[in-house]
Amino acid sequence: MLDYARPAPGEATDRAVVTVTFLRMNQRPARARVVLPPGVSLAPERLDVPAYRALYNEIGAPWLWWLRRVMPDDLLRQHLASPSLSIHVLRQEGEAAGFFETDASYWPDVNLNYFGLLPGIIGRGLGRTLLDAAVDSVFLGAVGLRGMTVNTCTADHPRALPNYLAAGFRVIRRVQETWEVPRRLGLTVPAHVRG
Repeated sequence: MLDYARPAPGEATDRAVVTVTFLRMNQRPARARVVLPPGVSLAPERLDVPAYRALYNEIGAPWLWWLRRVMPDDLLRQHLASPSLSIHVLRQEGEAAGFFETDASYWPDVNLNYFGLLPGIIGRGLGRTLLDAAVDSVFLGAVGLRGMTVNTCTADHPRALPNYLAAGFRVIRRVQETWEVPRRLGLTVPAHVRG
């Protein structure tokens, strides 16, 4: 576990026991390029720390995204400034609707660090479009790329793993992890992963 993610001695935490599934894709599936519906746009954006945290926190709260919440601002600022990082923001009628974050620092593999939609956008058919766009952003035009990786866990949206599989990722391994999530974050550990 990352040092900054360890709870302080005596800090109140809630335990989550999750199964993490690691997946990879070695080549882009044969399919048409993504076409966004009218009123929807997707573009790379350089977000500052407050804008990133706002998007991350709102999208990730139902799914127990907590690691970037405890990441110190200076480390997050360095991360966001990395030339190997790419954040694409999905907008509907100009308003943020979701995002994905890819990281090429593991080259020749690229990791899909985060992927998600705002809670009010889920169920409108944009999730698969956004995921396919993430895959396209990595594979189209890449020279020397070995593959794309991602992981999901049992605290994520129940459709996360089926969507990754349907998009062409394959499972490479599963591990069980125990997280001590600081209560100060105000997150609710879902009952099915409460340890």
